[in-house]
Amino acid sequence: MGMMSFLKDAGEKLFGKPEVKAAESAAAATPTAETVAALNAAAGKAIADYVVTQGLVVDGLDVAFDGASTSVTVAGSVADQATKEKVLLCCGNVKGVSAVNDMLVVNHPEPEAQWHTVVSGDNLSKIAKAFYGDANKYPVIFEANKPMLSHPDKIYPGQMLRIPPQ
Repeated sequence: MGMMSFLKDAGEKLFGKPEVKAAESAAAATPTAETVAALNAAAGKAIADYVVTQGLVVDGLDVAFDGASTSVTVAGSVADQATKEKVLLCCGNVKGVSAVNDMLVVNHPEPEAQWHTVVSGDNLSKIAKAFYGDANKYPVIFEANKPMLSHPDKIYPGQMLRIPPQ
């Protein structure tokens, strides 16, 4: 548990959905506590829905977004460390999110993965060479980041990836 930092301007564009846009319009027109709360709730729901669409199972999933700090707090219970790390990536690799407060409980703890923030010029082979000493181990990183990654060549600068232990 703890706080993970992400690049705020990189990631999935979840906040362009109609319900989030409606909340943003309301907040811009009359920035009251209620409209800000509605915007935060809509953003939290969009992130929670994204986690669910990735097929990640979280018992008691609770996602809260705080627009003032651009942070997400995620809570619930997951089966294993890999699922926890994938949920954290889903929450953090969202455009507009700069930090994720991890309140997830792992039912069967395992060794934690390392993290890598993609920079321009990176590819999974280059990252595998740096972490494992073997560029041909890129499928390990690709599999560790599924379903968020749909193809080994579709990574982008600012994206955070989990690098599982060997």
